[in-house]
Amino acid sequence: MENTELDQLIWNALTGEQARFALGSGNARRFHPDIGPLAAVRDHSPESLADFAALCREHGPLALMQPGESVPVPGIDLVKTAKGVQMIFAGDAAARDAIDAAVQDPRIVSLETPDHPEMLELATLTEPGPFGTRTGELGEFWGVKEDGRLLAMAGQRTRTGSHIEVSAVCAHPDARGRGLAALLSRRVAAAILDTGRTPILHSYADNAAALALYHKLGFVERARVSLTIYAPSA
Repeated sequence: MENTELDQLIWNALTGEQARFALGSGNARRFHPDIGPLAAVRDHSPESLADFAALCREHGPLALMQPGESVPVPGIDLVKTAKGVQMIFAGDAAARDAIDAAVQDPRIVSLETPDHPEMLELATLTEPGPFGTRTGELGEFWGVKEDGRLLAMAGQRTRTGSHIEVSAVCAHPDARGRGLAALLSRRVAAAILDTGRTPILHSYADNAAALALYHKLGFVERARVSLTIYAPSA
């Protein structure tokens, strides 16, 4: 399934709708450190990799998430890599009905700026992916609370002209097994579909439980990706 916009998802986000969250110039960009370490390059040309190396030396460890295998960067150490799956929503009528029903669920609340510290606390505990003090600014987030305590959340991360990413899907260990991750993922997908864009998401390739959930929600695999951490050579 060819889609250059999705192959260059983070680059298109950081040079487009989410440019206000970007640092860098030339052929490399990164999200602000208060959002997370995700970065992007225009392509794999020597010029782009040199710009990424300079960005890495300036800011410290950065992550690239791209289709295919990890790319060596001259003068920069490849610290760690993990295999991932990029998925795109292709839900049938039943999946869309479930999404519509989630919108009406009274347990769901919109998460706002005062909720950001608790969102960060939950993400730090559950590790759904990179999440910083300003990640909540990237898009709309929803959660489920009980007795004023945030038990689960999901929201939006990267945004392009045609796609928005479902991200930060997590539930407190005390609340697992209650279907809250699925419920909130559907709520986020509903908001994305309402904008006329298509929901996408990412998962580690070895997370069988997450992949099974996302297939159930109506997502299908689009591409295999590598998430690679780079750091300046000592």
